[in-house]
Amino acid sequence: MSRGPAPHQARSVARLAAVQALYQMEVSGAGAEAVVREFVDHRFDNDLEDQRLAPADEAYFADIVRGAVSGQAAIDHAIARRLAQGWRLERIDATLRAILRAGAFELMDRADAPTEVVIDEYVEIAKSFFEGPEPGFVNAALDGIAQDERK
Repeated sequence: MSRGPAPHQARSVARLAAVQALYQMEVSGAGAEAVVREFVDHRFDNDLEDQRLAPADEAYFADIVRGAVSGQAAIDHAIARRLAQGWRLERIDATLRAILRAGAFELMDRADAPTEVVIDEYVEIAKSFFEGPEPGFVNAALDGIAQDERK
């Protein structure tokens, strides 16, 4: 008897989708509710390049997107504290900003999400988009945010 996807796999899909949604919002100017609705109505449970996507934890996805948007000022401040001197968040690639914002939101506002899992998942997401130093940067930045926020 199949019990469906493992909860951690559904959260992994939710995290990746949240990064994609935050990126889409930044480049298109769309609001959080419109993007959440688009993903829930049209993207989840669909095929991508003839591959069936694993089911997402849609509630977790929506929580990350809404939380990253509503808490963006505090999240951006937490990220900025971990940037090299002279760097501004606006100078970072939009995809990398989306990864950092989603990860920082979870570290700051989702006590039920284990620190190591959050960091590892967003490092893996970064690896799927970048081949250079960015995954290491995500690891260091999120680890620093975790130290700042989860004392």
